[in-house]
Amino acid sequence: MPTWHMLSFQDSASPSMEQLTMFHDFTMAILTLITVMVGLNLIFISFYKLTDRFLLQEQTIEIIWTACPVFILLLIALPSLQTLYLLDDPFSPNITVKAVGHQWYWSYEYSDFPGIEFDAYMSPTSDLTSQTRLLETDNSLALPIHSQIRLITTGADVIHSWAVPAFGLKADAVPGRLNQLMFSIKRPGIFYGQCSEICGSNHSFMPIKIEALPMKNFLDWALSFK
Repeated sequence: MPTWHMLSFQDSASPSMEQLTMFHDFTMAILTLITVMVGLNLIFISFYKLTDRFLLQEQTIEIIWTACPVFILLLIALPSLQTLYLLDDPFSPNITVKAVGHQWYWSYEYSDFPGIEFDAYMSPTSDLTSQTRLLETDNSLALPIHSQIRLITTGADVIHSWAVPAFGLKADAVPGRLNQLMFSIKRPGIFYGQCSEICGSNHSFMPIKIEALPMKNFLDWALSFK
């Protein structure tokens, strides 16, 4: 059943998503302040008819409504550039995973663990018990928490898009080209995403399921993988 917290973002599970959420909240506060001030000015002028020389002819008001937008844009631009830098900040990854988009499923390869390759198809509704419909997959992408992860994505046929909202991640999977995502996961759990590019008739049926594990559990999974 829908609840009020569903009106906002998902709970962040990575530092990247935390930065995006903070920047969104900061920008929304500025937009709310602008909207309130403009609304109050319109009410003030409409009801009190104070269209005097200060509002129509004074040079001071010209300076004010020219300088204020410049200041507001700088106020938004500086944290925006900082957020973009942090999202694309290169680092030495602990693990590299390659995600290849197909019509209409994802396949994964672990570069650091030769032989670990698998496809992830959406689970049919008839096979579900209590899982999430249209988001469950037959194989999960297992990743360690508190580790630097690099995900390389490409497309095998048409353009897809690998996106996981809880991590604040989205990258196009373009045939013949490699795109890169750098991130880390803060907490264990199961996280879902979907292809965010209209890639064909079954576009909405190629979900992403990530199982975030403590490093020990992840290594046990990797060593036991057949």
